[in-house]
Amino acid sequence: MRTAVRAAPALLLAAAASAQTWTELGPAPIASSQYSGRMSAVACSRTDPNLYYAGAADGGVWRTTDAGLTWTPVTDGMPTTAIGAIAIDPGNDRVVYVGSGEGNFANHSRYGLGVYKTTDGGSTWSVHAGATFSGRCFSRIVIDPQTTGTLYAGVCIAGGFPSMAAAKNHPGRNGPLGVFKSTDAGENWVRLSGGLPDLSVTDLAIHPATPSVLYAGVGHIFGDAANGIYRSNDSGGTWTKLTAGLPTTILGRVSLAIAPSLPSRLYAHLAIPSDAGGGGSGSRGFFRSDDGGDTWTLVNGGASSSYNWYFGVVGVSPTNPNIACNAALDLAWVGAALGTPAHVDQHAIAWDAAGRIVAGCDGGVFRNPGAGGVWSPLNNGLGAMQFYAGLSTDPVDPERMFGGLQDNGGVRRTAPGVSWGSVSGGDGGWTQVDQTNPLIVFTESQGTGSLYRSTNGGNSFGGAGGGISGRNCFLPPFLIDPNNPSRVLYGTERVWQSLMGGIGGSWSPLSPDLTGDSTSAIRSLAIAPSNSLVVYAVTNNARFLSSIDGGATFTLRLTDAAGWPRVTREVFVDRLDPGTVYLAGAVFGVPHVRRSSDFGATWQTLDGDLPDVPVNTIAADARCGKPTLYAGADDGLYRSRDDGRTWRRYGQGLPHAQVVDIRLETGRARMIVGTMGRGAWTVPVYPAIDFNDDGAANLADFGAFQTAFALQNMQADFSNDGLLNLADFGAFQTAFALGCP
Repeated sequence: MRTAVRAAPALLLAAAASAQTWTELGPAPIASSQYSGRMSAVACSRTDPNLYYAGAADGGVWRTTDAGLTWTPVTDGMPTTAIGAIAIDPGNDRVVYVGSGEGNFANHSRYGLGVYKTTDGGSTWSVHAGATFSGRCFSRIVIDPQTTGTLYAGVCIAGGFPSMAAAKNHPGRNGPLGVFKSTDAGENWVRLSGGLPDLSVTDLAIHPATPSVLYAGVGHIFGDAANGIYRSNDSGGTWTKLTAGLPTTILGRVSLAIAPSLPSRLYAHLAIPSDAGGGGSGSRGFFRSDDGGDTWTLVNGGASSSYNWYFGVVGVSPTNPNIACNAALDLAWVGAALGTPAHVDQHAIAWDAAGRIVAGCDGGVFRNPGAGGVWSPLNNGLGAMQFYAGLSTDPVDPERMFGGLQDNGGVRRTAPGVSWGSVSGGDGGWTQVDQTNPLIVFTESQGTGSLYRSTNGGNSFGGAGGGISGRNCFLPPFLIDPNNPSRVLYGTERVWQSLMGGIGGSWSPLSPDLTGDSTSAIRSLAIAPSNSLVVYAVTNNARFLSSIDGGATFTLRLTDAAGWPRVTREVFVDRLDPGTVYLAGAVFGVPHVRRSSDFGATWQTLDGDLPDVPVNTIAADARCGKPTLYAGADDGLYRSRDDGRTWRRYGQGLPHAQVVDIRLETGRARMIVGTMGRGAWTVPVYPAIDFNDDGAANLADFGAFQTAFALQNMQADFSNDGLLNLADFGAFQTAFALGCP
């Protein structure tokens, strides 16, 4: 297994590749709704009513010092932006601990890479216990209020259906679970056993006055006889399962909290186990204990019937032990009627130092002043949107673009800046703009046939998926033929075709079932820009297939095209050669960048010194004959100028977020990427003859090329024969003279 530690660029020329600056495109937030992306953790200062930290599910940690008027991302340079838990030292607001890896069990609840710590309020961070925790996620971190160097963490598996799909085959995904303890302020951690099973701990609480008393919610989401509420009276040395008054049936996810003003009172929500497909979404009930967990009573009003493997936070008022809530699709309150944020899917709740309620959900951060007040969004500048693959741009107006967001629908950008508006609901997936008539726009939401078509540039949409049936990969891929806009393809377990521009009811099955089983579906489609008869497909059971008759028949080429179940733009076809195709590998331990020059019959791996990190999407710029490769990885965007031998991060300012889509627009000298947690970004790109990356092809590029050649930098292998010789000078001179149009 290759190491994930990156080698520093050895040459100044490599550093030049970082000279371009990325520009954020947003949304930050969606202008029409003030929604941002999913928040998995919220922590508020106990003394400063203006200081909050919010953990975006895959957008890093954000800090506000003005009670949510503005936000600053503070962990963009850390190894991962997937966040599960945040804890502020109760005696020092400048000390904050973050558990990376989102413990919410969805396909997009990604693996973590250790504990982050700051001692200066978020200006600088350090990583701890990466080897201990990498590949798994955090549900909660709690700090001993009397000895603040002692911490406890609840650790769980990464999410997904099938199990641990969001771990992306990380080598640490099957590591130990449960409650971990640190007695040296987060430097080192040990797993606590003493009666605890090796299962996911989905919540954790510490007694505020007697911190030797701890409670752990063991909640393997697929159900286990050992699931339940456990208590330790000796600082985690030994644990006892609490049973009196609790259900005897097998439980799923477990969530709990202590009433700060009356620590003998606890509340807990117990979920029904999920099945392998994410079903089993009910509740065993919302329970209360008034004797420190010895006995429990069912509390009416706090239970939830929604998909409780995805939610898991119980909140109790810091001043009134009778007011509590269970976070699920909405906030279910007992003892008060405090309502719920405007957006569904609640994941975090806290009270700030002024007594206001702060909640995190799939729509960002919201606040309620309490006592029945109105919930208000606090998302100004909070650029934590989770794009899926399927960005599209207008052929005439470079500022106009469309995309689909996790639980925030389809969105449209129409002007410079980070402002986008909503155009459709649900989970937004692929989008397409007719490149001959930008008034024709497609969006989709989750599920088979949930396709929508606009004839007025996205101002309104009508259903376009009528007649399509079959299995889906949550967000089915679809494409407008780049050479014939009347032809649109759509993937279920087979390829469907419309020859009437995607109008609803005009669809017919084109190919047979491409999956080879009865449960899988197509997760990616690509049409060769130079020949519409060439179509490529990838299924979510790792099959890569190619067609040379427009998609009617396919040849199976690979059975190891492993990737993420949620569809990605993992296939890229050369703009001039329909048989040259690139394939990304979006899990650990597989080839991450592959190329075939014979329609997928044989493959060359181009990983070079690329770290073993999942690559979700690829683009190649071959204008000069020498391809410049771009790889969208789980921790940012990499570029290779020597045919995959060496890879370096491209540009400055892009967060280390999961890049899931690349739109390479050479005619506009730009690239746009969609990230799963930090919105969309753009950066200038130039042809390979602009060897010094200054945006102009001139004599300075000859000097940079000669320097690279003299230093034996393989980026100077312009003839792509694996050698540095005079042929490279000739290839560079020829490309320069042609201008690489």
